[in-house]
This record gives sequence, structure tokens and C-alpha cells, in this order.
Amino acid sequence: MNSSKYFWDLGKTALRETTQILKSPDHPKFPARMVALLSRCDKPVHLFQIIPSKRFVEVWPRIRNYWMKHERQSDFRDWWETIYDELVEKQGFKPKKVKGSNPPLFVNLGRLFKEARLEKGLNQKQVAVSVGMKQPDISKIEEGGKNMTLATLARLCKVLGIQKIDLP
Repeated sequence: MNSSKYFWDLGKTALRETTQILKSPDHPKFPARMVALLSRCDKPVHLFQIIPSKRFVEVWPRIRNYWMKHERQSDFRDWWETIYDELVEKQGFKPKKVKGSNPPLFVNLGRLFKEARLEKGLNQKQVAVSVGMKQPDISKIEEGGKNMTLATLARLCKVLGIQKIDLP
């Protein structure tokens, strides 16, 4: 499939460059060109003639992250997210681990803190005030998405009554 159908706003030189960029997921302009393509293409069969479906599954997390940074709301992105989910589920593609995903240690610590907080009947705001933090930071810690200092770990353990942490 000729990608010029979707890049009508580019000159011949830029179109040739775009064709090469779409073959090179590591190219710095790849996410931007894919977002432009996905915003204009509404037929997966056409997309998969330009980029194989397996490659789409591999690069989608990076494209999605780029798209979200540049456009918070997008029906097109949501639609392609559904296509991605269907490919992963129905065709058995294994998605690549997203760079920057939460380390298992952080996730386990977060789960431990959340369980202890709930057992004490506290909400995140109450814990945050007791520890000297903001509520969104407590939320990120409980999700396993925030690295913390040993001092913060000690304050959280004290407030939540955690005496011992078993590390894997």
C-alpha cells in the first residue's frame, strides 16, 4: 500500500523520508509519523500493508505514550487501542514490555502499604498528612510507580504500623 494516500500534505522528498521512517521504529520521528498515519487511516487492513500487525503490537505502547503527551483526548487513539487489544488477545501476540513499567519490588511494597492503610481504616490523604507528603504521592507509591527514599519508607512503615518487610 502506498502511504502517500495518508500523507497528502507532504512533498515528494518528505514522503520518501516518511516511507523510510515508517520502516524504522527506532527513528526519532517514527512516533509522530505513526500518529499522523493512525489519525488518517481507519482501516486496519490498510495500516497492516504499511506496517505489519506484529510490528504494530510491538510499537503501539511507544506510539500511545507519544500520542498522549501531544493530545490528551483522541477518539482515533482510543480506536487504535481497541485494535491493539484485539490483536494481543485474539491473535496471541505478546506485547513488548513497556519501557518504564513499575518494578515488581515497588508494586509489592505499594500493595503492602495499601493493605496496611486499609486495615487501619485510613484514606490516602490521612496517610499523606501523617507522613508529610501529598496524597497523589501516596497513590503513586501504592501503584508501585514512585521510587522513594529510605526515610520515606521508614515514615510510611511507622504510620502504618509495619514492623517487618519481606523482600523477595
